[in-house]
Amino acid sequence: MPSEAQQAEILKTFRKQVFEEGIIHEGDSLGTDDATLLRFLRARKFDLNESKKMIQNCQHWRQTVGGVGIDQLYQNLDPYDYPGREEVFKSWSMYFHKYHRQQTDKKGRPLNIQFFGGLNLPELYKHVTPEKHWEAIVVNADSLTREVLPAASRAAGRPIEHAFVIVDLKGFGLSQFWQVKSLARDSFQISQDYFPETMGQLAIVNAPSSFTFIWGIIKPWLSKETVAKVDILGSDYQKVLLDLVDAENLPAVLGGKCNCENDGGCDLSGAGPWMDERKARKEAEKGEKLHQSGSTTPTDPLEATLAPGQPESLLTDKVIAERPSSLVRSEVTA
Repeated sequence: MPSEAQQAEILKTFRKQVFEEGIIHEGDSLGTDDATLLRFLRARKFDLNESKKMIQNCQHWRQTVGGVGIDQLYQNLDPYDYPGREEVFKSWSMYFHKYHRQQTDKKGRPLNIQFFGGLNLPELYKHVTPEKHWEAIVVNADSLTREVLPAASRAAGRPIEHAFVIVDLKGFGLSQFWQVKSLARDSFQISQDYFPETMGQLAIVNAPSSFTFIWGIIKPWLSKETVAKVDILGSDYQKVLLDLVDAENLPAVLGGKCNCENDGGCDLSGAGPWMDERKARKEAEKGEKLHQSGSTTPTDPLEATLAPGQPESLLTDKVIAERPSSLVRSEVTA
């Protein structure tokens, strides 16, 4: 691996080449910051040609996926609110989780939690098409770099570049694996090829006895770097998770104390600073529309807590501390 000084020089050259060759452009939703470019360089051990090929393939995928490209797909299918989402979660629940703005796992990483025990694709496809299910998987993956990591970074006040993935296999067996084999392989593929270096760690819990056979099939799909980040645990996993995640931030179903009761549950709520920012944006958009229509309703949700003429200094420290992070204009790289 190159030294830090060499990495900085390679990054400088890489940035120059990908822009000059039209591989990326300012404003691309992939991201053009150093942190994004470094993910591709690290994934290819700072080999310029291989890294350039990887990011070029990624851009092609982003422009063509679903026949419309990832940006249009994300606009068409909101990963946090789409028809059939509850049915999808009954079969294959996947969600990002961080209950308090400043808390994730003990390394500051948002949790990416997936449950496979209820997997029943034939039943699921009575409610959503296989195509829509795959699109939901794709936009969920894209939300990590588009919304989750940037919001986690802003909330933490420092760059957060990885997620901690927890996969629960309680109730999962060979018959379900055969159902999901192709989807799982494709999911791993887009994660490794198009969202590289975003998984900090993967803990597989409640692994059944049949998982030795299943892992033998899955392992060749993964790079050796990804395999090195995987911990396979049985049913006695709580202590391991609680060493990594504070109990108040770990869903109760996994041995923690979090239920997200005020947000509709940990899974469907997607509770975390990314949702705080979404809510704040909606409030700001609503306020802007009212303002344009002649109303004086404030666009800042905090202003609505003050009587006319009162200064913001009268707000309690608690309310000030709860200002949605998206209302603070900061530039923090993901």
